[in-house]
Amino acid sequence: METIKVNALCKAYGNIQAVNSVSISVKCGEVFGLLGANGAGKSTIIECILGIKKFDGGSVSILGMNPQTERKKLFEQVGVQFQESNYQDKVTVAELCEVTQALYKNTLDYTELLKQFGLSDKYKSQVSELSGGEKQRLFIILALIPNPKVVFLDELTTGLDARVRRDVWKGLLYLKKKGLTIFLTSHFMDEVEALCDRICIIKKGTSIFYGTVQEAIVGSPFEKFEEAYLWYTDEGVMNNESI
Repeated sequence: METIKVNALCKAYGNIQAVNSVSISVKCGEVFGLLGANGAGKSTIIECILGIKKFDGGSVSILGMNPQTERKKLFEQVGVQFQESNYQDKVTVAELCEVTQALYKNTLDYTELLKQFGLSDKYKSQVSELSGGEKQRLFIILALIPNPKVVFLDELTTGLDARVRRDVWKGLLYLKKKGLTIFLTSHFMDEVEALCDRICIIKKGTSIFYGTVQEAIVGSPFEKFEEAYLWYTDEGVMNNESI
């Protein structure tokens, strides 16, 4: 069964074509990666999929629902974690989790999620006191509290050290085994290799590759995925935006 179906999606800002006829299909229980350099159109695609932005052409459905006309019903089953999330300074981790839990009917136990993502000792800490990496893990937990069928994760391990990143991967792969569908963006190619069943590489709003990581390597002149990705996107040199 297809959890997310995007067909010939188009979105323009004035004369600039931000998204040009992109089609994506994500199956139930799959981890799907949307890749591309900053400014390639990834955020616009996700915002269109979630119904946050209106698009100019094409169609989108999540769990068989239209995100623009059935948002309330849909967001009971969709979790979203954005890279930039702001919360009031004085709120504690536990309070934020409790408020999030109160918004939904069938939730996961946030104390278990805090344990799973290594934040049990931050239960009473203020969110403002957390490190960048701890905040990032908390935002993932908040996206998972609604017990969603599909979760959107934007640059999920930015600011995390290598060991914590791998712990986050383990947690997500465990949830995948339980049937969670995960749609993510990432600039870390080792992360994409470890997690993603299939990927779509975007360049200037257009899909330039769609398939598995292995297929991306085979279709390039390189043997390593990171080099293949740079070749597809013509980024050429390694910089902070692409590694």
